[in-house]
Amino acid sequence: MTVTSELPPAVSPEREATLLASVPTGLLIDGEWVEASDGGTFDVLDPATGEVLLTVASATSDDAVASLDAADAAQASWARTAPRVRAEILRRAFDLVTERAEDFALLMTLEMGKPLAEARGEVAYGAEFLRWFSEESVRHYGRYLTTPEGKNKILVQHKPVGPCLLITPWNFPLAMATRKVAPAVAAGCTMVLKPAKLTPLTAQYFAQTMLDAGLPAGVLNVVASASASGISGPLLKDSRLRKISFTGSTPVGKRLMADAAQNVLRTSMELGGNAPFIVFEDADLDKAVVGAMTAKMRNMGEACTAANRFLVHESVAQEFTRKFAAAMGALTTGRGTEPSTQVGPLIDSGARDDVHTLVSAAVDAGAVAIIGGAPVDGPGYFYQPTVLASVPKDAAILGREIFGPVAPITTFTTEQEAIRFANNTEYGLASYLYSKDFNRLLRVAEQIEFGMVGFNAGVISNAAAPFGGVKQSGLGREGGSEGIAEYTTTQYIGINDPYSP
Repeated sequence: MTVTSELPPAVSPEREATLLASVPTGLLIDGEWVEASDGGTFDVLDPATGEVLLTVASATSDDAVASLDAADAAQASWARTAPRVRAEILRRAFDLVTERAEDFALLMTLEMGKPLAEARGEVAYGAEFLRWFSEESVRHYGRYLTTPEGKNKILVQHKPVGPCLLITPWNFPLAMATRKVAPAVAAGCTMVLKPAKLTPLTAQYFAQTMLDAGLPAGVLNVVASASASGISGPLLKDSRLRKISFTGSTPVGKRLMADAAQNVLRTSMELGGNAPFIVFEDADLDKAVVGAMTAKMRNMGEACTAANRFLVHESVAQEFTRKFAAAMGALTTGRGTEPSTQVGPLIDSGARDDVHTLVSAAVDAGAVAIIGGAPVDGPGYFYQPTVLASVPKDAAILGREIFGPVAPITTFTTEQEAIRFANNTEYGLASYLYSKDFNRLLRVAEQIEFGMVGFNAGVISNAAAPFGGVKQSGLGREGGSEGIAEYTTTQYIGINDPYSP
């Protein structure tokens, strides 16, 4: 008997329309979905077709201030709310996101472009921050101890930092929201969430899910807007705001940090990356190729953790390149709702043009396109999965965050040469090392300047681990026990010796 495996059917237009009709299109201020104060709107497009998905309210500066009014009014009572109550809300939110997983996945596919299978993975990853911080909310410990000379006592407690501005990017519409909202809720902070203009729908659907989970009015406010500065500008000048958490490009992060300095805000910045993927001569090449595919092609390469520079030992470069190119060439490009799709579109035409400019410049400088190297004809913003070999070490593509399905490969001879080249960047977020020698992996990890290192692993982000970088990749950490600390201030209370007369 012959067994055949059939792909599931494509998502129907009726299913898409029903889901889109359920997404709030207003601004969430003090527990209510409202129109923008001036009635302004903007369109959200499907990057696979260029067609309008929904039209949503575009917040003004007045709306931004109104959202902070609500957050400030709710802060005192929310800070006094028992940690267990906050934990239960987060746990209910985890359950609801899990129950609505197919809706969240399809919504992300529609507005961001990633294939449905990958979107489902983001739902599981994003939901885990809700569960993790539901557990952390009741385990954020203080200290009580005796001073070294034994004459007094020290009491240390962690208090909510206060109202926060959370700015999320377009590439992970759910996970970037949960990674910021969950620890803020757990710590007892209120929030103004500003989702990316390109992908606000998932954040708004998530905000409604938080309300459904029992989050009180005013704790989470959402102000999507066509003008990012129209939201951040007035809020960063307002003394009631006490923290900003931003994920996005380094240039924008620098401007926000400068503005945040005026009120000395607590600042968390998860910025750009230029991740090296180093393959040593003793690496298992088949495993390295599998890792390279996940590190490069997650989210079509539109991730700050994406492998950006493939540094391969000269003795294995030819074999690795051949196997890697074969794997990349086997991928199917298409709209993410199609069951056979493995590579969706880039987010917009500008992103596709930027990627092609980098590829063209690299080829002009002497790189060889083993596969790909051009946009895909037709509607949408698709780019061919691309592998570039013999890339000159001074090529611009090795110094820029590519944010697309392009893998430039260059070679090295010695371990120290690989380390020097890996560190030759202003960024320091993620990095990936492949070798069978564990001592080498530890040795290299201690010398490379990156906040996260993967040992023989192409995906390393996890809710239980601290996510963040060094140098111009930002400051602060999200996830892990460190994640909740970003939303608290430390208060020390000196206590007179209770045994003194």
